[in-house]
Amino acid sequence: MNSGFRRVVLAVLDGVGIGEMPDAGRFGDGGSDTLGHVLAYERPKIPHLAALGLAGIRPLPGVEAVGSPLGSFGKAAIQSDGKDTTVGHWEMAGIISRVPFPTYPEGFPARILEPFEKALGLHVLGNRPASGTEIIEQLGDEHVRTGRPIVYTSADSVFQIAAHERVVPLKELYRMCEIARRLLDGPDRVSRVIARPFVGSSGSYRRTANRRDFAVPPPEATLLDALKNSGSEVVSVGKVASIFDGRGITSQVPSHSNEESMDGTLSALARPFEGLIFANFGDFDTLWGHRNDPAGFAGGLQAFDRRLPELYAALRQDDCLILTADHGCDPLSPGTDHTREYVPILVFSPGLAGGVDIGTRSTLADMGQTVAENFGLSLDAGESFLKGLK
Repeated sequence: MNSGFRRVVLAVLDGVGIGEMPDAGRFGDGGSDTLGHVLAYERPKIPHLAALGLAGIRPLPGVEAVGSPLGSFGKAAIQSDGKDTTVGHWEMAGIISRVPFPTYPEGFPARILEPFEKALGLHVLGNRPASGTEIIEQLGDEHVRTGRPIVYTSADSVFQIAAHERVVPLKELYRMCEIARRLLDGPDRVSRVIARPFVGSSGSYRRTANRRDFAVPPPEATLLDALKNSGSEVVSVGKVASIFDGRGITSQVPSHSNEESMDGTLSALARPFEGLIFANFGDFDTLWGHRNDPAGFAGGLQAFDRRLPELYAALRQDDCLILTADHGCDPLSPGTDHTREYVPILVFSPGLAGGVDIGTRSTLADMGQTVAENFGLSLDAGESFLKGLK
């Protein structure tokens, strides 16, 4: 039963953290500050985010604190033991991951690679942590010549397979990923197996939009399951459905960019329904954070900010927008990986007065619990801030 908002939009600006958490040093992320560093070095113009109350969360370079914010504001700590996309989104939906997913800083051991290669009938190339764009430049020619897939990982819990679309058709690449997904279990149950197709020729290879993620299913019921089981709709925009292995999703809007995620969110809002739109804006992480590109990151913030008025105009009086992130991905950090940071929370509804400081939340699950309470439900984790908003 809806006890307030008819629809909630939970929009995740993937990787847009707002400053190191107290335990950041344990993850090698001391001093990380995605928003703070990008704003300090590039000074993007983000007036609509500022008007929502972004600087109310903490002082930020070039962002003026407004006297009467349109939205409410705060930040949340990540309680899960991790800093990746899966644990961040799962935590928002009510699951605290106490045991981290396995990572492979030295590459994948024989116990993983040998059965995988046997199943393929091929030896792989790579098998090391790497930037996806760099490894296809380094090994792309050999891959095209031999047909051997490129396997690599990162600091995150991922098994990634890159292949040229002309050499390995997409259907075959996805089949390889399904084989890896079945084999990666038990202590080697990585968070995601990712298909990374690319095209082009020597010296100018480029990844395509045909990426596909093969995630592990959540270990227990989430906010999405609860909403779906209660009769509410759960619309996935972007990669959200893959993060939850399709669980609890009633419809999907595909997206390959931030612009497409905004278009998809607007198209979902254009039709009448009751429930949740869970949208991921992944370019901040994929295109700019991991590639240490603060200028691109700043441009992405400006582009997102420019479209916020469109999003506001699509919201009805009984709709609510929650803007947040799943982790940090500081493009000015020494490495290219996710960073252990707080995430911002900005809440807006045409039917609500803004200006409420919801403080520092102890877990991302507080957002899920807030959505759950709005629809007359309850999760095992998190504390709702719904009543505080009203």
